[in-house]
Amino acid sequence: MKNFSRALREASKYWHLLVLATLSSMGVAFLWGGNIGALFPIIEVTLAGKPLQDWIEAEIGKSQTAIIDCRNTIEELKRQQISADGAKHTLLEIEISKLDARQHTEAAAIAWSQKLKPYIDYYLPRSPFQTVQLIVAVLFVATIVKHILLLANSYLISKVACQISRDIRLRIFRKALSMDRAGFTRYGSSGFSAHIAHTTETLANGITSVYGGAIREPLKLMSCLAGACFICWRLVIISLIIVPVVAVLVVWLSRSIKNVCQSLIENALGLHHVMLEAFANIHTVQAYGMEYKEQERFEAATRQMLHFSLKTAFLNSFSRPITELMGVGMLSSTILVSAYLVLNNTTHCFGVQICDRPLTISAIMVFFGLLVGATDPVRKMSTVLEGINTGIVAADVLYPVLDCESTIKDPPNPQPFEEPIHTIGLRNTWFAYYGEQWVLSDVNLDIQRGTRIAVVGPNGAGKSSLLNLVCRFYDPQQGSIRFNDVDLRAITIANVRSRVGLVTQQTELFNESIRYNLCYGAGDVTEEEILAATRMARAHDFIVNKLSKGYDTVVGQNGQRLSGGQRQRIALARAILRNPEILILDEATSQVDYESEVLIREALLEFSHDKIVIMVTHQNTLLEIADRVLEVNEGQLTERSRPAAELRVA
Repeated sequence: MKNFSRALREASKYWHLLVLATLSSMGVAFLWGGNIGALFPIIEVTLAGKPLQDWIEAEIGKSQTAIIDCRNTIEELKRQQISADGAKHTLLEIEISKLDARQHTEAAAIAWSQKLKPYIDYYLPRSPFQTVQLIVAVLFVATIVKHILLLANSYLISKVACQISRDIRLRIFRKALSMDRAGFTRYGSSGFSAHIAHTTETLANGITSVYGGAIREPLKLMSCLAGACFICWRLVIISLIIVPVVAVLVVWLSRSIKNVCQSLIENALGLHHVMLEAFANIHTVQAYGMEYKEQERFEAATRQMLHFSLKTAFLNSFSRPITELMGVGMLSSTILVSAYLVLNNTTHCFGVQICDRPLTISAIMVFFGLLVGATDPVRKMSTVLEGINTGIVAADVLYPVLDCESTIKDPPNPQPFEEPIHTIGLRNTWFAYYGEQWVLSDVNLDIQRGTRIAVVGPNGAGKSSLLNLVCRFYDPQQGSIRFNDVDLRAITIANVRSRVGLVTQQTELFNESIRYNLCYGAGDVTEEEILAATRMARAHDFIVNKLSKGYDTVVGQNGQRLSGGQRQRIALARAILRNPEILILDEATSQVDYESEVLIREALLEFSHDKIVIMVTHQNTLLEIADRVLEVNEGQLTERSRPAAELRVA
């Protein structure tokens, strides 16, 4: 509930919308009970066949007569009390107090009727049928106004919920982008996708339930109960006898729905994981003929979703009988007691005073109407509770993600670092993923500006880990990575990464135009700079000669409309256009043909005169242009001598 409360507090910034929505709810509640109460004059006029002017006069006369009768009876009882003693005297005293209370009730009724009489005389017609016509017209208009207010309430609350949902989606997306690599791996792209698409929607429904139904429906209920209390408050209390039993069932149901919703959200994450993983690896799935296997995984995930969805649907449908039980229980107890009072024209039932004045047929009919009107918000409260429970579960999933701190973050007081990078240094560097086996052990290294470094070694030896540390995707557990003898952890992340251009083995392109991909991360660049970068990367010729729309060609998802060599050259041009001081290539030519590899080599030679170039590669074409070759093996870094043939080519 703590996390859900945070979501509700965040909605307070839209307080003006919430105030309007609450006022709309109050209007809906007032008209909800008022429309039912308006049936009273219709029934009175219809039963008596007289205008309300005559009815109010008759009511005043009846009350005056009742007061006179009470006074006479009290005087008679007091005379009897003089000669009575013991128990009889006590009984007479009780009867006198009851009659005295009845006098006060009738006097209050006269005062109320006299206040009402001028308005009835002035505003209502004297014809009974015209009175009914007027009240029906007022009811019709009031119903229209009620639905307008209800529409406004729903729209305003939905707007607030959608805004909160959007804000949280943006924050989760921002969190995913800024998360360190280890933290991102913990949730995965499927987890973040499920939270953004599904869990935030569930939270929005919970917020809608709180600020919508949880305010509007209780107000409607109170409106009906207030009207019923005006007629006979003791009878209302009798009608609520069954409420504690229903409350226990509602609490049990609420907890059950909450537990099932927790499982449902967890299985939604699994469903997204299976789906996105199959789509991302579609080439491998089809190449190995494993479509049936992925279908089985997806069927298993959807089967789990189906199980919990049906369980949720069952529990939600179970809420209707509970509310029906409450409604029937309220009406049943009231019908029995009120029938006894009306049939016997009395105010007491089994010696217990229920009402101050005998109930009329019209009053008891309106009382029943108000109780029936109260059952509708009670029934809808089950849906409100469902929304709140699912919202609580969604908030408990989302806010821990939002509260998760990245381990890679800016220092509290970052050190200014504006000078060019002359040296990259690794000082006694130890690194392990998730604190387990060391990937790099006590590495020391200096790389000078204008140097091309080739890093070789077996798979899993730590080559890519070395690059990740230089980009500050991770921090070492011991030791440091330094630019000009300044620890990277003392510099802002943006400052570090603005100095780096990265080209990876799995080229990452966006489903946008080539121009968009080239300018990604480069800031404001001119057309001449774009053309210079693509020419240097040997990409300009194929862009203008082989692509129908040239630089405006959309490359498809992850660049699938281009060949591997074309994608790598665009990625290299993107890095060149950024004009980094450090250019990093992580197996950037492992998936391209020989011609593309030669072109990339030529581009590197042209670009790298005053840069630091670090290449993870096993390709001779790139090894030949390296000034130094470093070998990583079992966490240790050693410098390997370049063969004579390599030196001649270089």
